Amino acid sequence: MSGLDKRVSTFAEALEGLENDMTVIAGGFGLCGIPENLIAEIRRRGTRGLTVVSNNCGVDGFGLGLLLETRQIRKVIASYVGENAMFEQQLLAGEIEVELTPQGTLAEKLRAGGAGIPAFYTATGYGTPVAEGKEVRRFGERNYILEPSIVGDFAIVRGWKADHFGNVIYRHTAQNFNPLAATAGRITVVEVEQIVEPGELEPSQIHTPGIYVDRVIQGTFEKRIEQRTVRAAA
Repeated sequence: MSGLDKRVSTFAEALEGLENDMTVIAGGFGLCGIPENLIAEIRRRGTRGLTVVSNNCGVDGFGLGLLLETRQIRKVIASYVGENAMFEQQLLAGEIEVELTPQGTLAEKLRAGGAGIPAFYTATGYGTPVAEGKEVRRFGERNYILEPSIVGDFAIVRGWKADHFGNVIYRHTAQNFNPLAATAGRITVVEVEQIVEPGELEPSQIHTPGIYVDRVIQGTFEKRIEQRTVRAAA
C-alpha cells in the first residue's frame, strides 16, 4: 500500500486513536446518509464522554441513538431533536448536555471550521436565547451575533463512492451534512458503498477531495427509512 492509499480493512482500524472525551462530528440528516458502521464501532469500543456534533441524534435503537442507549455521549450539538424518545428523556433528566443550534448556523460552523475560520457573524438567533452570552455587532441596519466555528477530533462520514486516495462522491440527498463534516475533522474517516480504482471517478463529480480524508473503508448499509409515507392502494 502506498502512502496515498487511504483504504483500511477494518472498522477498528478506521477509528484507531478515538479516545474518551473527544469531539466527534457525524454526517447525515435523520437516518439519511449516516455512517452506520462507524457509529456501531464506536459503540463496540465503549468510548465514553463524547461530544457529538450532528444535525440530530438518530432514533431509538439506530444511528447515534445506539450511543445514547449505552450512555457514551456527554454532550450533543445539534439542530434537531427529532423522533428520539431516549434523547428527550436524557435531556429532561439532566443526564446529557444539549446545545441546540439553528440548522444553517450549524452547517456554517462546520464549513468555517473546515476552512480555518475561527468564528463568523450571523443575524440568525439574534434576540433569542441562542444569542445569550455571545458578542453582538451591528452591520448596516441589522444586529449580528458572533458564532464560533467547530472542529472535531474525528469526523465520521458516509459516502457513495470513493477511490484509493479518499476522493468521495455522495448520492442524492445523502450528501446533506457529510461534505461539511468531512472538512471539519482533525481525523476524517469515510465509509462508502463502493471503493473504485484510481481514475474511475470523474474529477468534476467529486464532492470531497481526498486531501480532507484520512481513512476510507467499504461497508454494507441497512438504509432504514425514518418516516415511511405511502398512498393507500386504489
